[in-house]
Amino acid sequence: MAALKAWIIGVFCAVLFTDSFTTAIVFPRDDIASVLGPQLSSGAQIVLSSNPDFGNATARWSLFDHPKFTAAVKVRTEEDVAATVRYANQNSIPFLAVVGTHGTIASLGKFNGIEILMHGLNSTVISKDGKTATFGGGKKSFQVIDDLWAAGKQTVSGICECTGYLGPALGGGHGVLQGKYGLIADQFISMRMVTADGVLRDVSASGPNSDLWWGMRGAGHNFGIVTSFTSKIYDVPYGGLWSHETFIFNRSKVEAVFDTINWLSTQQPPGMFNRDLIYRDPTKDPNNPVLEVDILEEGVSAVNSTFTDRFRALGPMSVTSSSGTYKDIPRWAGVGRHTAACKKKDFTKIRFPIGLISYNATALGALFDEFTKVTVPGSPFNRSEIMFEGYSQHGVREIPTDSTAFPDRADNQLVTIGTANSHDPGLDAQALKIGDSLRQILLDGSGSPDMHSYVNYAAGTESLQSMYGFEPWRLKKLKELKAKYDPHERFGYYAPIPV
Repeated sequence: MAALKAWIIGVFCAVLFTDSFTTAIVFPRDDIASVLGPQLSSGAQIVLSSNPDFGNATARWSLFDHPKFTAAVKVRTEEDVAATVRYANQNSIPFLAVVGTHGTIASLGKFNGIEILMHGLNSTVISKDGKTATFGGGKKSFQVIDDLWAAGKQTVSGICECTGYLGPALGGGHGVLQGKYGLIADQFISMRMVTADGVLRDVSASGPNSDLWWGMRGAGHNFGIVTSFTSKIYDVPYGGLWSHETFIFNRSKVEAVFDTINWLSTQQPPGMFNRDLIYRDPTKDPNNPVLEVDILEEGVSAVNSTFTDRFRALGPMSVTSSSGTYKDIPRWAGVGRHTAACKKKDFTKIRFPIGLISYNATALGALFDEFTKVTVPGSPFNRSEIMFEGYSQHGVREIPTDSTAFPDRADNQLVTIGTANSHDPGLDAQALKIGDSLRQILLDGSGSPDMHSYVNYAAGTESLQSMYGFEPWRLKKLKELKAKYDPHERFGYYAPIPV
């Protein structure tokens, strides 16, 4: 059953990366090989559909409205990226930059063109003073973690190891250490990127493209392909020690549990977070879903009882705990690089995110009950689940809300309904209906008419305001940047901002 839970958790191990827009066409294979090939570095490779490696090069984490590729370019240098973009522009071909392959939004289904596979850009260079590091744009999350860990360093990263590192960062980027240091995007010092015209640009707060700096931190997938970036890094404290305590509850405790999580969110220190799940596991309850609450804390061999006693007092079905290091967290969460959650399978997975100030316990009870109905044994959506991320907000709130394109720094909780089923396009409409209706329960219970939707998890049914902010000036500023840097909407297949 551990494998079942890991598979279910995999519904959420997903992110976006940069993408592009134009009218899709089919181009001759020999043209890209003969024309673009000589412009690429010696280590680069063009993979055509006739190549046995094409399936691996273009495989997706979810098959929901997935992009279609006619060729894949495995780049090795930033100039390879720029040359590929220029070739695509000259031939009116769409291009899509890929690292983790985890984007699952309906707009990706409109794509048909060249995949720019970024894995070859995987360098890590730590500065002499140990305060920053420069990474290649093709790094996966576990590669960033491993490279820094070897030097006694760490930075904010997403909890899922197998995603691209930059994907979540460009959409803001929640992460384990955000309570101490802010979002992933808040760590950026500078970046090198290829814009829609195929030009390599340096972007920073004080550089020649400083206006773009704001948009790249929260909506960056609309403006370019990041080939390298420099971020803040930090010493690993406490020898990297972390601990966690996990509780399993049945339906009767749901309202009380979420009231307690509301209390926890006002008390947890910067080095603590909770990650919770509603899912089905017949070894825990053969007939009904269960609620799992996982509390994780830095620098202790056991989670402080001040934070766990209230959960124990609620009478959980089971309690387990262990300790380890920061590097164990993805495995504890079931999203480590070797888990089922990181496998690419023939499944359709869609996510429906909503950010909340706090939980309405009554709405959570209603959500649990409705989830129970739509995931009954025999339902094609039986492996769906709901994820609750309760990261500490201390570091996030230290950053002025208007200083980046990320709009939702006031939210304390991030909830994501994740539908999952064996791949069958005929079920997509039903999955979208289920996900939207479950999410609506939470919105109705929030007392706010405005749905905050974390863009990295978006399904494609969200409004632009939902993903980029309801303050009118935010979308106005993003559209102005779009008109300047991407007037032909070449980057427009992931939650696209129109010109």
